[in-house]
Order: sequence, then structure tokens, then C-alpha cells
Amino acid sequence: MAQLVKLLDYISRYEKDLSRYPTQYIRLKKYQWDRMKTQWENGADLTEWQQGEVEEVEEVEEATKWFSPLFRLFGQRKTELMDEEALDIVDEEKSEEEDDFGFSPNIVYNPNNLEQLRRLYLDQLFHFQIKWASSTLMDKSRVDPRYMRDTLLRNFAQQLPDSFLLFYYPILKLQKAPVELDIIMVTPVECMCIKVLEAEDVSAFIGSGDRFWEKKSGENETKLLNPLIALNRMEKIVASIFNGQEIDFPIKKYLISRNGYVDYPGAPYDVKIIDRRSYQNWFAALQKLPVPLKSTQFKAAQAILDIGQTTSISRLFGEDDEQLEEDK
Repeated sequence: MAQLVKLLDYISRYEKDLSRYPTQYIRLKKYQWDRMKTQWENGADLTEWQQGEVEEVEEVEEATKWFSPLFRLFGQRKTELMDEEALDIVDEEKSEEEDDFGFSPNIVYNPNNLEQLRRLYLDQLFHFQIKWASSTLMDKSRVDPRYMRDTLLRNFAQQLPDSFLLFYYPILKLQKAPVELDIIMVTPVECMCIKVLEAEDVSAFIGSGDRFWEKKSGENETKLLNPLIALNRMEKIVASIFNGQEIDFPIKKYLISRNGYVDYPGAPYDVKIIDRRSYQNWFAALQKLPVPLKSTQFKAAQAILDIGQTTSISRLFGEDDEQLEEDK
């Protein structure tokens, strides 16, 4: 699962320590899956793991202690059934006085096979990724519910390798002004700047070097702003960030449409166009990229994070306080 490092201007767990959280996420994700799979294979009733929501205030108050829903959800004391890797994680958590992984699956039915179990696990983990990309120990951002239903975000987060660091429509601060970008994917081998064209199924986009393109859907024809303008702007911004930090990392531009066709015979050589005809093969190739996290990749992602805009509130606020703020 690609790691959601930054979502819009939401506060992110990764902003605190990018060098630690990606590797911790990978280790704990694997450990949690192995535990859940073992329990299921032994005939455990997974619906008994369903837990109610924990109040945010309680989470903050208890964060100075070591207790982990990661292990508590299995109904075991944290000192039982721990292997060497788990104990290492415990020591790491204690020494840094951090909040724990905080992943408590809400199991609503017993899966009938391993694939159903895997899908259930990934869906729960996606919600956890949103949590990590919108909160820290002391602060949180209000998440727009539509991102929980965003199929592109879900596909990227659930199906791409763990070593991919995803910035989903991040808002950066450039010369004290907020700048909204599209999708940035920092992989171990390149920084992907992605512009998405999504419209009605089987729409056709007619490209050109002009300021406007044409979109055809059935017998309807409309104009839209040339998407390469935003894509080129994003590439230049990212390049300036890397150059300012003396980071030598490849930047590639991608224009993608999952459900439409892009017709642009004279497309610039430095833009990869992926439409309905090639999307599945392109995505499958990304899934097979076997490269682990790289140090230069971390530097590139950190450089972008460093100028990200963050809007958040204290997690010590109660629901009444938040409602009062919204009503002002």
C-alpha cells in the first residue's frame, strides 16, 4: 500500500518524522496482517474484535502510557504472544514516548476466504491511512468525507507498493502564498507529477498546444483548460524545490484518464499520456516495482513536506468546541 504522506493541507503524522514513520508503517502493517491471518485460520470469530470509537481526548491523555489497540484488539494482554519483532517495536515506542500505531480494525463480518480477509484488512487499513494523514498526537484536521469514497485515492493507497510516498493534492506555501497542486508520487526511482482527467465514461479529450482542449461525450462537446498547463506548472515547482535543496532526483510528468480517451498526436515528448487503453497495464507495471525505500527518495519527499501548508486544530478540543468554531 502506497503511504499517504500528505492530503491537501491536513496535518500529517509524516511531517513529524519522515525518516521513521514509513518504515514503522511497513513493519507494523505486516505484523498486524500476520496476526489477523493466524487468528482467522485458527477459527476465531473476528466480529468480536469490533470496537467502539475512542474519544480523541482520551487518546491524547493515554498517549503518555504504552497501551496498544494493535495488540489489545486480539483480546490478549500486551505481554502475551509477542515475538521478538513486536518487542523491538514496543521498545522503540517507549523510548521515543510516541503514540502507538493506533490501528483498531472494526470487523463487521467473518470473511469466508483469504481474499475476503485481505480485502477487509485493506479497507480497514485505508481508513487508518487517512487518520495518519490527518492527525498527530496533539492535533488533527477535519477530513472531507469524500476522500473516504475517492476511488483513485483508494486504488493508489491500497494497490501500489509500500515504498511509494503519496502527496494527494497537496497545498504548498510558496513565497507565503498557498499553491494547490495535483498528485505527486515520490517513488524510489522518480518523482511522478500526475494530472488526472476524470469525466463521464468513454469521454474523449482532444489535445492541442492551445490554451483549451475539447471534450467529447456522446454528442456533447465542451471546452476545458489545457491540463498540461497545470502539469507543467507542478513540474516546475517541484524542480525548484529540489534544486533549492540540491536534490538530484528525476521528475516525470503523467497525464492519466482511467475512464476516457486522450487523443493528442503531437503531445510533448516529456509527458506520458495514460488513458483508458493503457491505464491497467501502466498501473500493473507500477505494482510490480520491487524497489525498496531510498535515501534520496526521503530527501525529495521531505523537501516537499517542509513547505506544505497545514491547517489543524488541537485534539484537546471537544465536539462542542468544534461545533462552536464552525458556527462562527
